[in-house]
Amino acid sequence: MSSELEEPIGWLCPGQGSQRKGMGAKLVEQHPSAREWFERADDALGFGLSRICFEGPDEELRLTHNAQPALLLVGVATARVLESAGVRAVMAAGHSLGEITAHTIARAIDFEDAIRLVRLRGELMQQAVPAGEGTMAALKTGDPDTLRAILDRVDPALGLVVPANWNGPEQVVLSGHVAAVRRALEVAREQGVVGREIAVSAPFHCELMRPAAERFSDALGLQAFAETLDFPVITNVTAEPVQSGASAREFLALQVTHPVRWSDCVMRMRSAGVRRFIEVGPGDVLTKLGKRIVKDATFVAADGAQGIEGVVRALEAA
Repeated sequence: MSSELEEPIGWLCPGQGSQRKGMGAKLVEQHPSAREWFERADDALGFGLSRICFEGPDEELRLTHNAQPALLLVGVATARVLESAGVRAVMAAGHSLGEITAHTIARAIDFEDAIRLVRLRGELMQQAVPAGEGTMAALKTGDPDTLRAILDRVDPALGLVVPANWNGPEQVVLSGHVAAVRRALEVAREQGVVGREIAVSAPFHCELMRPAAERFSDALGLQAFAETLDFPVITNVTAEPVQSGASAREFLALQVTHPVRWSDCVMRMRSAGVRRFIEVGPGDVLTKLGKRIVKDATFVAADGAQGIEGVVRALEAA
């Protein structure tokens, strides 16, 4: 198919939580060229990440230092298969660790280096806060005023609680100390806002991640980045395009402690002309979120029932 489409395409790269046992297996089965990426990941890490992706167990795959490189691996492999079929994106964004996937697809960083970096990122984030001290919770609201009214009623003595992910008009995720987050949930329910605590291993995207951010910044400083990217990547930190390796390095360090402005990222891509969004990686979390954020664009998950072939056929028909 032609890569010159009337409606520009953007990649969406999922973050932690989208992983599941069996991820990538169908991709490799149907597209043998994808196997190369799984073999390269295993060689770069020195253990069988591909086995964990294909076979689990779930408990092993859920570990942050496994989930993060696994998601990057499947995302890059999916994008490269689509590219080999003639599908070209003009822009990309990734949710949390998915931003590193987006930069890898845009060739800001070599694949093997990226896999090792996200493995380290997962380890550092896991170690930053002792187990049981931090948590996260999702609220069914995206209204800043509503959230402010909730957080104003949380006693600062309980610890830190801040928005970590602005996921759209119907969801914001909180992060912080356990007592403070749970108090915010209580207040939210009193105000009629549905909320739930999320089963995560650490309170991501808040100041409690500062030790991880500092060490990850040091690692990024030693890492080679391309001078320019193949296409812009929208950073979670500002929801603006990044087009140089130097900027990519800067924002990937900041991202660890800053909230993910996902709704703004998607709207920024749309304002730049993206009309078709393809989620590259396991699941369809970002596809579902995207449909709630913008109404005049098409969202499809390459890992969905249609598969790669279905995505290509849909683009050709369009």
